[in-house]
Amino acid sequence: MSASQIIFYIIAVFILFTALLAVTTRKIFRSAIWLLFALVGIAGLFFWMDVEFIAAVQIVVYVGGIVVLIIFSIFLTQQSGNEMMKPKLSRTIFSVSAAVFGFALFYTLIGKYNFQTASGKVLNVDVREIGTQLLSTTEHGFILPFEVVSILLLAAMIGCIVIAMKSKTATNE
Repeated sequence: MSASQIIFYIIAVFILFTALLAVTTRKIFRSAIWLLFALVGIAGLFFWMDVEFIAAVQIVVYVGGIVVLIIFSIFLTQQSGNEMMKPKLSRTIFSVSAAVFGFALFYTLIGKYNFQTASGKVLNVDVREIGTQLLSTTEHGFILPFEVVSILLLAAMIGCIVIAMKSKTATNE
């Protein structure tokens, strides 16, 4: 086994361990922190694969944006110290069976297909080209979806604040 494979397995075990803790812990704030660690592990995997732009986007968007938004939502709703309810046995059985089915499906698909590019070369895209495509208004540009997603995230954040303010005023009366 090479050093590269050992590093991959260490990162993969870290991601799986922290993701499992994010799903199984009963404290909601700890669950958000374990999710943060899992997403940082995924960014580490991208860095290990020499895809620095995707790793940076992973850190900025998911770790820096989504997880911070989740943590702020937890604090706004005054639920940071509460334990989540224990799930029913039927839901646990369904969740485990869905996870096993998904793992078997992915394992079958990965074993069936080779997943290599037609030329056998590694895809190497310049960051400048990615930025030009993201902010372009031409036929192959992505400025409209980029703006729609930003408006959607703003609406979600405003909705979180409105819900938190309503529940806070309702408990004060």
